[in-house]
Amino acid sequence: MKVSDILRVKGNTLYTVTPDEELAEAVAIMSEKDIGSLVVMHHGDLVGMLTFREVIQTVVKNGGALGSTLVRSAMDDAPLTCTAETELDEVRRMMLERHARYMPVMDKRMLMGVISFYDVAKAVVDSQNFENKMLKAYIRDWPGGEEEDGKG
Repeated sequence: MKVSDILRVKGNTLYTVTPDEELAEAVAIMSEKDIGSLVVMHHGDLVGMLTFREVIQTVVKNGGALGSTLVRSAMDDAPLTCTAETELDEVRRMMLERHARYMPVMDKRMLMGVISFYDVAKAVVDSQNFENKMLKAYIRDWPGGEEEDGKG
């Protein structure tokens, strides 16, 4: 399974901010849209990722306030990325190694979407459920043998 399989199901709604926006505005967008991350774009290029982790770290560093902090001072400026062709096993490994909950999907310099650890977990569970259904159907349709007619 590949990242493109997740994006196909998930859709391609993207939420972005610029590095020069106030962090308070970014947090308001995250709250309003009920999302855990925003991609930080500058002149069409991915320059960072802002997740609730960076927001919480900034709030703690600022003594409980956001103040006039800009997104650029809170964002992860070296986010983990993948492509639509990246295999899900590789994405899981990458996310676990870096403790990343969100990963931008890129096609060269173009942002194609964002996948979350939840999206990856859901895809794995859905795949396993489908495989289980197919195996159960296969077993149910097993050709009868001597054991079934009471002679064996």
